Amino acid sequence: MLKFFYNAAPNPMKIALLLEELGLPYEAIPVDTRKGQQFEAAFLAINPNAKVPAIVDGEVTVFDSNAILLYLADRAKAFAPSDMASAERGQMLSWLMFIASGIGPFSGQSVHFRHVAPEPKEYALNRYDYEAHRHWKIIEAHLSKHTYFLGEHYSIVDMAFWGWARLLPYVLGGDNVWSQYPQVKRLLDAISARPAAQRAEALKTKHAFKTELDADARKFMFPANERLKSAG
Repeated sequence: MLKFFYNAAPNPMKIALLLEELGLPYEAIPVDTRKGQQFEAAFLAINPNAKVPAIVDGEVTVFDSNAILLYLADRAKAFAPSDMASAERGQMLSWLMFIASGIGPFSGQSVHFRHVAPEPKEYALNRYDYEAHRHWKIIEAHLSKHTYFLGEHYSIVDMAFWGWARLLPYVLGGDNVWSQYPQVKRLLDAISARPAAQRAEALKTKHAFKTELDADARKFMFPANERLKSAG
């Protein structure tokens, strides 16, 4: 059976959604990153980058959320254009990588500097807030002309989007996020109403992940800060 290593963060939830959409049997294996389980030798053998999600599918190991989406969709021949030379396949790859290289990193840094980083942080927060908004505005403009990312076809790009869009008020802050991004909200609501999305969300309740951001959790989540202590 396919093994799915996860926590409740946006990137693992993308994979949970696709697994549920495909109806694939899988074993969900929690990795509590605030307890440092991502650095245990057994998990590093699966993902040397020490991040979730990752999957082990028989003899195949895949890490990085969008790589997993693409692998599973191609394997099942579902939720991704199968004609490698088609225009739709090109669009799928472009938007999937846009989310991987833009939406995820800039949204994640916006969260970090908005909610976690110590002062002074005005410069960093301004940079990542600006870039997060810039990327989400590109998606908003695209969705104003398309039902889904690939026109009328629900795909793994929409699932990759869903993982992060669920948290957009937390990513960008403020009370008027949805009024700024009505098309993002439209697609988010449409995906969240799907039974597979509801089953994916329920996965978060099957394990009691650590929620406290205490000193140990900060050491595991933000190991770069240990260098500052050494420098001091």
